[in-house]
Amino acid sequence: MIEDVLIPVDETIIGISSILPKQVLGNNILINSKSNGFPDLDQISIAIIGVQELRNSHFNHSRYDMDKFRIEFYKLYTGNWKLNIADLGDLPNGNKVEDTYYILKEVCLHLRQMNIIPIIIGGSQDLTLSMYRSFENNNQWINITSIDNRFDFSQDEDLISGRSYMSSIILKKPSYLNNYTNLGYQSYLISQEELDLMDKLFFDSYRLGAVLDDFSLSEPIFRETDIASFDLKCLSENSSGESINSSPNGFDSRTICSLSRYAGISDRLSLVGFFELFNTNTFHKLLSQIIWYFIEGVNCRFNEYPVYTGKSFNKYIVPLSDRELIFYRSKKSDRWWVEITIENYLDNKTKSNTLLSCTYEDYEEACNDKIPERWLKASKRA
Repeated sequence: MIEDVLIPVDETIIGISSILPKQVLGNNILINSKSNGFPDLDQISIAIIGVQELRNSHFNHSRYDMDKFRIEFYKLYTGNWKLNIADLGDLPNGNKVEDTYYILKEVCLHLRQMNIIPIIIGGSQDLTLSMYRSFENNNQWINITSIDNRFDFSQDEDLISGRSYMSSIILKKPSYLNNYTNLGYQSYLISQEELDLMDKLFFDSYRLGAVLDDFSLSEPIFRETDIASFDLKCLSENSSGESINSSPNGFDSRTICSLSRYAGISDRLSLVGFFELFNTNTFHKLLSQIIWYFIEGVNCRFNEYPVYTGKSFNKYIVPLSDRELIFYRSKKSDRWWVEITIENYLDNKTKSNTLLSCTYEDYEEACNDKIPERWLKASKRA
């Protein structure tokens, strides 16, 4: 089914790789081409797919040039990876935007069912809706992390609108969204009503400055993430190489690569998208490195999700003035989790426990009789 809808990679791009050193990515990944045919997916871990759907974008983008991206990406040397990677080509636009949404959802679903992580590149960020819908038949709670300078709730004068992809996800019944986290919002681009809505829904958000000061705070967030959606308008003008749709303030190239690597390391994450792209030489090179770091992260996964707190974990019970919190530290990765109790309000006798990813600093806060904010919000959502 997938091979019937995806457009093969241009043979000229593949020919460029053939004259490069044999160790580069272009000579070490499987590529959907007319000459070689569609790759066998049985042993594939990661699949790259280009998308050009921009009809619901709020900016005047031109089609992203996937060929120029591929030229830069194929030049990069592979890491010490134990992964098989495939470039499956490009998904053409449907007659209507909804057609693209549907086909992308089916492609993501098919690949995920084969335990392949799709990397969606191109188009506008509303395509996150298709990624989310690929989970709908799983009957499981979904966590989305958006790397964006806005929340994408409001549209024109409406706080929640069917035209906003996050609004569509929130309003859809039944909703399987457990948590939405924004990394990198810029306060002057956000209305107070949107901030109030985030608080009302107990969603998490982190200002650009906080992430730039310590991008490692994103690691436990990605550890809880099923879908990562990168809106690359979050880049600063210096990093994107374009002044029209980018901002003087934003993520620099080093930080965005680090965030991409943290996303890849997450054992839970199974879908990632990179949207709202720029057609500049600087950006093509940066995006190829962002994708490289994501793959590097996947290769470094610890396989600690779902977490089994057995002998490979240390347990810490922290008494607070009004409760006690139970923390776990992995001996393998030195990462931390904190326990959350979920009560069944229809039956007060029924309780269950789950674990929330956290940091050592959260443990230190608890030791100082302060409840971590992420724990509070997660407990209210439970």
